[in-house]
Amino acid sequence: MKNLIIALSILSAVPFGNLNAQEELSRLPKTLILDTIYANDTKNVALFFPDPIKQGITGSENFVFTYNREKEQYFGLLQATPGEDSNLLIINTNGAVFSYIVRYKEQLTKLNYFVSNTENIGNEKPLVIVPELNDSLDTNIDSSELYYNRFSEFLIDRNQKIVRIKKRVNGIVLSVENIVFDRSALYFVIEIENTSSLDYDLNFLKFFTETKKQGKRKSIQKLEKQPVYTHQVPFKVSENETRRMVFVLPKFSLGDDKKLVVELNEQNGERSLKLNVKSKFINNPN
Repeated sequence: MKNLIIALSILSAVPFGNLNAQEELSRLPKTLILDTIYANDTKNVALFFPDPIKQGITGSENFVFTYNREKEQYFGLLQATPGEDSNLLIINTNGAVFSYIVRYKEQLTKLNYFVSNTENIGNEKPLVIVPELNDSLDTNIDSSELYYNRFSEFLIDRNQKIVRIKKRVNGIVLSVENIVFDRSALYFVIEIENTSSLDYDLNFLKFFTETKKQGKRKSIQKLEKQPVYTHQVPFKVSENETRRMVFVLPKFSLGDDKKLVVELNEQNGERSLKLNVKSKFINNPN
C-alpha cells in the first residue's frame, strides 16, 4: 500500500457522522501516515480487522464499504467507481479507529488486506493528552511511554540518517536508518523493505551484543539487549512494501572488540537476517 503523509495538528479520536473527506482528514493526528487502498467496480476488496467492525464511513459516494450491521463480523468489502480520491474511516467494537486513503484503480493487484492492531490511529474514547517534549516531563511509567511514543513518531518522520547500515537476503532488506541518544536511551530507527513477491511474516527482531574472544579457543559471547519500548513494529511486511519502526533500548556503549547484531527472523520461513552494527555507530549516535 502506498503511504501518504498527512501533516496535521490534532491528536484525538475522530468523531463520526456525515463527514466529507477533507473534514475527517483535518481531525487526524499530526504526521500520521495513511495507507492507500485501491478498489474498482468489478471486484470486492476485503479488509480483515483484529476486532469486529462497528462502523465504516467513506468520504464520497463513489466509494462503498459494506459490512454486517446486524451481526458483528471482522471483515468488510470495499468497491469504487471512477472519481477523485477519498478516505475510509473504520471503528472497531473496542473503539479502535483506522483511517485510509481510498483510490479507484481499473486493474487491481491486491484484493485482501489483513489489518493489525498497530495500524490504528487512536481510539474513539477520550485519550490522555500527550505532553510536550520538555525537561519537566514526569519520570513515571505512563509518562515515559508517552514520551517514547512522541519522540519515536518524530524520528520516523525525520530524514536524518546515520551512515546507512543494511543487509539484503532473498528480497528482504533490513537496515538501521538512524541511532539517536536522548534521555538515557538509544533510539534505533529500523526499516524493513520487502522487494519480493511473497509477504514477510515477522517472528521477531532482536538486538544482541557480541564479543569475540581471541586465543587458541576462539568463542563468542552473546548478550541480548531488551528494548524498553517499541513503536510501529508490524506483524507482516507485504510484498513490495517498506515499513519503518523504532526500538528504544537503555543507553549502552561498546568496546572495540564488540559489535551489535540486529537479528530479523521470519515466522514459518527461512528468510532470516543478521545485521552487524560497529561499535563506532553505537558510541557516536545522533
